[in-house]
Amino acid sequence: MSFDLYVKSKNNIEYFFEIKSPQPNKGQCIEILQRILRIHALKNQKRPFVSAYFAMAYNPFGIDKSSYKWSFARNYLPFDETVVLGQEFWEIIGGKFAYEELLNLYRTVGKEKSKFILDALAYGF
Repeated sequence: MSFDLYVKSKNNIEYFFEIKSPQPNKGQCIEILQRILRIHALKNQKRPFVSAYFAMAYNPFGIDKSSYKWSFARNYLPFDETVVLGQEFWEIIGGKFAYEELLNLYRTVGKEKSKFILDALAYGF
C-alpha cells in the first residue's frame, strides 16, 4: 500500500497523506476513503497513533475548511475527520508557520521569475 506522503513525527505518530486536486471526482473520493480505512486496518492503530488523510494543498473556495464547497468530497468522505486542506495540511507536515513561509516563498519566486515565466508561456511554443 502506498500513499503520496508519509511522515513520522518526533513522538512516533505516523501520518499518511493522499494528495489530490481540490476538486476530486466521485471515484477518487471512494478510492481514497478505501485507502484510508485500509491503512488503519493494516497498522491496527487508531488516531492519533496513525492518521491517514485526503490532503489538498490549497482551498480554491476560501481560507478555511468550512468554506470548501466541492460536493463530491463533502458527500463521499467523512469530511471533517479525513480531509485536510490548505493551511491545516501544511502545518501538520511543516509546523505552525509552514503555510505562511510557503506563501512567502511563492511570492518571492514569483517576483523574481515572473518575466521569465510570462516570456516562456508566450514564446515557448
